Amino acid sequence: MTLHDLDKHLGNLSDDPSANKEPGGSTRSVHGGTKRRKAFNSLNTPIVQTATYTFGDTQELIDFMERKTWGDGDDREEYGRYGNPTVSAVERKLAALDAGEDAVLYASGMAAVTSILLSILPSGAHIIMTDDCYRRTRQFALTFLKRFGIETTVVPMGDYDAMEAAIIPKKTRFIISESPTNPYLRVADLERIGRIGKKHRVLTLIDSTFATPINQRPLEWGIDFVVHSATKYLSGHNDLLAGVVVGKGDRIKALRDARGVLGGIVDPQNAYLLDRGIKTLGVRVDQQNRTALAVARFLESHLHIERVWYPGLPSHPEYRIAAAQMTGFGGVVSFEVAGDLKATSKFIDRLKIPYIAPSLGGVESLIEQPALMSYYEKTTEERLALGIKDNLVRFAIGIEDTDDILNDLDQALSVV
Repeated sequence: MTLHDLDKHLGNLSDDPSANKEPGGSTRSVHGGTKRRKAFNSLNTPIVQTATYTFGDTQELIDFMERKTWGDGDDREEYGRYGNPTVSAVERKLAALDAGEDAVLYASGMAAVTSILLSILPSGAHIIMTDDCYRRTRQFALTFLKRFGIETTVVPMGDYDAMEAAIIPKKTRFIISESPTNPYLRVADLERIGRIGKKHRVLTLIDSTFATPINQRPLEWGIDFVVHSATKYLSGHNDLLAGVVVGKGDRIKALRDARGVLGGIVDPQNAYLLDRGIKTLGVRVDQQNRTALAVARFLESHLHIERVWYPGLPSHPEYRIAAAQMTGFGGVVSFEVAGDLKATSKFIDRLKIPYIAPSLGGVESLIEQPALMSYYEKTTEERLALGIKDNLVRFAIGIEDTDDILNDLDQALSVV
């Protein structure tokens, strides 16, 4: 397949079959899954701003319902909750980026996570989750799913013996992890998780939001489903909410059918903005990778920093795993300031480039103290029990110049 055959996925870019060279991340970001010829010969995917679709006559409706008019890549539906051409175009691109057969878009990352679990898990099922997963994912599993008789076992991140031992035959349906995790950027051994899942016939799901498809593609390591909060790096501009699940075609079709019932759809305007953001994913992530590594190295050698968490540092507990399965280490650096809650806040307030805000993955640098942003309602003791220290900082690096960010950190740390 050449660059001109892009209806489904990008293939070998060389005319020489022996070259067998896959396209790079930026090429996939721009062209992956994209139809070469679009409606009205538009270069960009048009926004099909409609909630309902029409039929010329009854026979056309019957032909549609019997799929006689459904050609390869036909995106139309009879109602917007079941599909939209703009949304479908972005789904094809996301599938190509993550080397999946298909993808399904949702209104947010949490809508993606909750929908896949609600769609697949029967009452009385059991799931396994690592303890450094996103707190809202854990909250959904431990509170909402429990109401439906679904039990969750939380195992320590990196303890694969505990993960395998927690499997209940004929009851465990999912092993769920995040990689890298939030906020300590722990890295899961994807190949090992995939082997455990297949050995026991348990589905595996990885939230790969922090990595992006540029740095890591879990499906290629034997994982069944990959989830992203598309709000973050995929969008890249902090201006929309969306989520995506990527996997095998038959499984994704079932999720898309369930989405029509659960209703967690993304609107065509947001899908268009997401498509536009994805086109620069490769160049953005490359810049963020390089700056984050420089920041992590700078902080690790700084007198006023107690510890740095970044998978690109040899001091990180999963450095070797990250080096083996990731092509870049991501744009988030977490670290502990040599001081208490107030000293850490003083450092953050002195910074001039990053905004104090939640989220990550956009072009602007964002910084936060998890103790105040995500866990404000808890006491210091309760936060410590969850592994959240008062002096912990999460720095989500944007695309600003590396030297400017380093100089800003240096001047702010002088007050600690």
